[in-house]
Amino acid sequence: MSSSPSRPGDGPYTARTPRVVAARKLQRRAERDETGRFLAEGPQAVREALRARAVRELFATVEALSRYEDLATAAGDRVSVVTEEGLAALAETVRPQGLIAVCDHVDVPVPDALARTPRLVAVLAEIRDPGNAGTVLRTADAAGAGAVVFAGDAVDPYNGKCVRASAGSLFHVDVVRSPDAAIPALRASGLRILAATGYGDIDLDDLADEGGLAAPTAWLFGSEAHGLPDELIEAADARVRVPLHGRAESLNLAAAAAVCLYASARAHRKTRAH
Repeated sequence: MSSSPSRPGDGPYTARTPRVVAARKLQRRAERDETGRFLAEGPQAVREALRARAVRELFATVEALSRYEDLATAAGDRVSVVTEEGLAALAETVRPQGLIAVCDHVDVPVPDALARTPRLVAVLAEIRDPGNAGTVLRTADAAGAGAVVFAGDAVDPYNGKCVRASAGSLFHVDVVRSPDAAIPALRASGLRILAATGYGDIDLDDLADEGGLAAPTAWLFGSEAHGLPDELIEAADARVRVPLHGRAESLNLAAAAAVCLYASARAHRKTRAH
């Protein structure tokens, strides 16, 4: 990709330039699925996409190229300069930061993710809210998870809101898209399957005190509106509830996932220390 328009003197690309028009189509899932590409917006996402070698083209305004010289240098001849109007056509935020990358999909098959023997995996079962899904992905990365599985009728991990909510973590962990929760494969890899549910028969604190989080673990999380499907709850090795010490009725999905994943991370840290 060129850092200047295709013909000398053309000036920066606009919203009507064919390459911008083509990239804008990636805001639609059907186009993302067909091309195997997606948009990553903002300096943090672009930086991590460049590190992951996933960037095909970087659209940037003149001001952004000056502000983020390191990213412009890293992108090299993949930079395409756009007008503010052209950038706005690609952006999905109210105040875009001048950088939007066209990236290749980064998801991997289940066997490839499990071949790296992760000690912690998050399974997002039919979670359809992209903000929640991206936040759980970011939390899983922070807690040291090796893979995040988008299972069943889950949101597209390359949805713009999901990508932004992940804050670059999409490029740090193995992202898996699976028609099911892949429980047999997870269990065969030595992972204990824990279902996070408000109706669980064991308290998370009790499970941690009993040493039940020390083993490699795959956590199953369901949608905030409907929870986990019954078949996944039944297939789990244990059904775990997050304790509520105050008067709140429940935690939202992202908060509950953070509590569970960090409880596992702490248990794994103690295991390594011994």
